[in-house]
Amino acid sequence: MNLTRRRFLRAAGVSLALPLLDRLLSAGRAAAPAAARRRMVAIHYDLSLYGPSFFPKESGRDYTLPPYLEILGDFRNDFTVFSGLSHPEVDGGHSADQSFLTAAPHPGGATFRNTVSFDQLVAEQRAGLKRFDTLALNNQGWRSLSWSRSGTMLHASSSPSEVFKRLFLTGSPKEVQAQVAQLEKGRSILDAVWGQARELEKRLGGPDRDKLDEYATAVRECEQKLHSARAWIDRPKPAVSVPPPQDIADKRDIVGRARLIYDLAHLALASDSTSVVTYVVSENGEVPTNIPGVDTGYHALSHHGQDPKRLEQLRLIETEFMCAFRDFLAKLRATREEGETLLDRTMVLMGSSMGSASSHDNRNLPILLAGGGFKHGQHVAFDAKKNAPLCNVYVSMLQQLGMEVKKFGSSTGTMAALETKGS
Repeated sequence: MNLTRRRFLRAAGVSLALPLLDRLLSAGRAAAPAAARRRMVAIHYDLSLYGPSFFPKESGRDYTLPPYLEILGDFRNDFTVFSGLSHPEVDGGHSADQSFLTAAPHPGGATFRNTVSFDQLVAEQRAGLKRFDTLALNNQGWRSLSWSRSGTMLHASSSPSEVFKRLFLTGSPKEVQAQVAQLEKGRSILDAVWGQARELEKRLGGPDRDKLDEYATAVRECEQKLHSARAWIDRPKPAVSVPPPQDIADKRDIVGRARLIYDLAHLALASDSTSVVTYVVSENGEVPTNIPGVDTGYHALSHHGQDPKRLEQLRLIETEFMCAFRDFLAKLRATREEGETLLDRTMVLMGSSMGSASSHDNRNLPILLAGGGFKHGQHVAFDAKKNAPLCNVYVSMLQQLGMEVKKFGSSTGTMAALETKGS
């Protein structure tokens, strides 16, 4: 008997998963006092960043700031820049963005199945502690960096007004009751069909049983989210003193849209609505607006072939993106919480799954880590051809978030150069 995804989703439920859910929530709450103070943000630039303008020529602490990092000059001691990092066996050019936070090998392959992203490990540990276990954002699309244990991508939100509404606006009593009814209906449907799934299981062979387990994991994840959403629906949302944002209709205004998402990410973290944010900075191939001197599409410019005119326009666009990133860091540093800045409490990972968009090279990735309680101010350089695993940075981040993790993906340990403040 061949069990298809569509057939399973019609037949599988999650009543079996409820005891597991209770254990997960209990474990998350027990860890909260030690771990909840720290947050993380992961930012991915789909078209990478031009290496010569990003990577310092010298390693260590006394490096000269290259053009892009010069924009971040006021934060020199708040970030560490890395060169010579990548994910071993992650290839495929643009396909590698699927593996940026997972390190799953060969994402362009026909049989590729993704693994859990490290941000979702954090979300699992803290399940139910915040209104949103994780917040996936994209400046103009639904793709995200976040992947569940079942290998499913969590769709990102790209409408600032809708995200703001979810974060801060409370509907009328009638609207709230409608939301409750929807959640209860979803749980009832999942519970009601679980018996049918168990009947199917009796008639399945080995491969189909494996597929059933895979789908059951996905349904358990769905049930956990429904359970958490119901627990938070009656709690007041935080109040903020800023007006709701207006969506930018013009998709060519890629920098303006990026800035709106950064603003939302800051508000979500500052209001303690979530402790995990992922953000994909993407493009649509059209000529960007509001950037003087640019008359060619961003994607076309990323395939510059070292043409000086294209490189100059590409640098104009990427300079604007770096300015937006700088202003995001500034907002985090200006926000105080219990005697610390929000930047001190938030690890901000910024980078790309491509070292060069022009050649679709997935080695020597542009990686920067800011804030989060680490000692910064250095360029940590590895061999540009024989790269060190990016996952070593991820393990250090997970440990900084209070997780007892020694390995993730292709890691060989922690990133030894990342020392915590006070150590």
